[in-house]
Amino acid sequence: YIYIYIFILTEIIILVTVSPVKCVSLYMHTLMKPQSEQSRNETQISEFLLLGLSKKIELQTLIFGLFLSMYLITVIGNLLLILAVSSDPHLHTPMYFFLSNLSFVDVCFTSTTIPKMLKNIQTKNKAITYEGCITQIHFFLLFATMEIFLLTVMAYDCFVAICHPLRYTIIMNPWVCGLLALMSWMMSVLNSLLQSLMVLWLSFCTELEIPHFFCEIIQVVQLACSDTFLNDIVLYFATMLLGSVSLTGILYSYSKIASSIRRISSAQGKYKAFSSCASHLSVVSVFYCTALGVYLSSGTTHSSQSSATASVMYTVVTPMLNPFIYSLRNKDIRRALRRIIGMAVL
Repeated sequence: YIYIYIFILTEIIILVTVSPVKCVSLYMHTLMKPQSEQSRNETQISEFLLLGLSKKIELQTLIFGLFLSMYLITVIGNLLLILAVSSDPHLHTPMYFFLSNLSFVDVCFTSTTIPKMLKNIQTKNKAITYEGCITQIHFFLLFATMEIFLLTVMAYDCFVAICHPLRYTIIMNPWVCGLLALMSWMMSVLNSLLQSLMVLWLSFCTELEIPHFFCEIIQVVQLACSDTFLNDIVLYFATMLLGSVSLTGILYSYSKIASSIRRISSAQGKYKAFSSCASHLSVVSVFYCTALGVYLSSGTTHSSQSSATASVMYTVVTPMLNPFIYSLRNKDIRRALRRIIGMAVL
């Protein structure tokens, strides 16, 4: 059960780490704001307006029902996956340890944005407080970055399992797994904390409408009436660094995996080796293709509303599909889920 203990320990550490973020942000906000009367008039805002996915009133009920359904499926599916891994001793391995972390991140990722969106639709109030917007930016970046790191670590885990099977348990021992997860959390916290604190430097005027269903950092920075050059540079550098390092690690791991599979003589052996990492490859493909599609669509269209609609793919659809991708292609997960469902029925 050591993987379960390490999983619980890492989640406790990260919750303890990020819980004071809002207080720290507000404190830094007070310290860093300029003190001139003109600056105070510019920066003393209390809320932003989230315009959502559509301005048509007749579509709001449909959007509410659709996103509520997807959110419930995402939460229930990922929590069932965590429960299945935790309850089955045969699944206490590095691969399922990281899968549990990924499911936890997916639940938090969608919970950062969707509940607020549903509340705004239900109450017909598009407002989000300034503090709430900064907090949403922080946690959205935190869990998005963590998802990228986890997908990279899981690719490395597949690489070790296929290319070095005899040394797998030595290389991917519980303490190494815990260290990789903890380092991923820490780097994610540092990135999101840096980005959200830099937003606190910005001054905002009267244009406070965000053409999105959550406080997306690019949209918020574009609303600032102060100089955003440093924010743009840091955001661009961080995105390029995280994206390139992660994608390079994943491509390197799978190039080695493909090379190793080609050397296997039997067709059955090739299929068994490929099937062990096919689920992860599917998740990586869905995540990066949807994220790339969002940025390509935002680059080819001038409509922020279209970009917001496209971002639904990686903020909602991908976390919803992940548990299905892993459970449909994995007999061990399906067996554990059937046992849990059977116990619940009894």
